[in-house]
Amino acid sequence: MSSACVGCREGSELPFRFKMAFQPIVDVGAQRVWGYEALVRGGKGEPAFSILEQVGDDIRYQFDQASRVMAIETAGALFTGTDLRLSINFMPNAVYEPTACIQKSLAAAKRANFPHRNLMFEFTENEKMANPGHVQKIVDAYRKFGFWTALDDFGAGYAGLGLLARLQPDLIKIDMELLRDIHQSRSKQAIVAGIVGIARALDISVLAEGVESEQELTVLRAAGIALFQGYYFAKPGLMSLPAVPVLDRIISFRDAV
Repeated sequence: MSSACVGCREGSELPFRFKMAFQPIVDVGAQRVWGYEALVRGGKGEPAFSILEQVGDDIRYQFDQASRVMAIETAGALFTGTDLRLSINFMPNAVYEPTACIQKSLAAAKRANFPHRNLMFEFTENEKMANPGHVQKIVDAYRKFGFWTALDDFGAGYAGLGLLARLQPDLIKIDMELLRDIHQSRSKQAIVAGIVGIARALDISVLAEGVESEQELTVLRAAGIALFQGYYFAKPGLMSLPAVPVLDRIISFRDAV
């Protein structure tokens, strides 16, 4: 293990407890759950910020390792399908050696009998990256391991299309603010259509996150998006996989027709 990998070193126990919540990612075109995003929650289900505000520089890497391991081990116990993907957030500005620091995640996947090629790691563009070149190395290393990589909050951050061109992740998640009430905004519809076209040309999948209404879903499906996430489908389930009643209705309607 690289001596430069400060984050991979063993440390003291974290000064707080946390759990994971899982929110479904739905492939509406295929009428199935495509995967789940793992989201940090407090020990009693408190919002993520109640935990993240306690994560200082002294425990940042330790927390990042612990949250990855918990997400993978919990998903291994909950997931029933072998094709379900697990999406995990990571901190792009963290200074760590990707090949060394991924070892605990790989070990957790092996213990949980979770196919490591079904792991997807999300990084966000809404905070300026101190070292985009290092993020590129992380993406390249993860790609060699067979992981998916995803650019979260696309359209809301500093780098935008420049970062997309440089990193070319497997998937982009369009920021929810760009999608909110999109059925009432021609400008938003035009921007999303442009993003979908660029992604299609680069062979990058597109996910619409934060979808809250049938009207938003209808417009986004018409724009060519198949993957969705948001309260319209299901709220995150604490240490559980929530039901997706909207998907059940879509399947029932298809069968009836």
